Amino acid sequence: MEPDPAASPGKKGGEWLIKATGIVRRVDDLGRIVLPVELRRVYGIEERDALEIFTQGDQIVLRKYLPLCLFCGSGAEVVAFQGKSVCGKCRVSLGQAPAVQ
Repeated sequence: MEPDPAASPGKKGGEWLIKATGIVRRVDDLGRIVLPVELRRVYGIEERDALEIFTQGDQIVLRKYLPLCLFCGSGAEVVAFQGKSVCGKCRVSLGQAPAVQ
């Protein structure tokens, strides 16, 4: 299954594209940093949004968390169903599945 390019913003041809912003932030005594409002606006990060944390070599990468379907890995029309993320296509398929006896 070919990865969805939209699922990996900032990547091109398997390489991370890094863009300098000129912004420097210090880590506070609780390990927190403040993301500048300009970056939050550009990337659509709202108060209370979840961020995924990745590492690559000596770099830390933050990305807005987008839940993927438990069954197919799609990010389209994903909703929580009994505590699990399920896309619209799989919800339809599950509705047509025969009942387990």
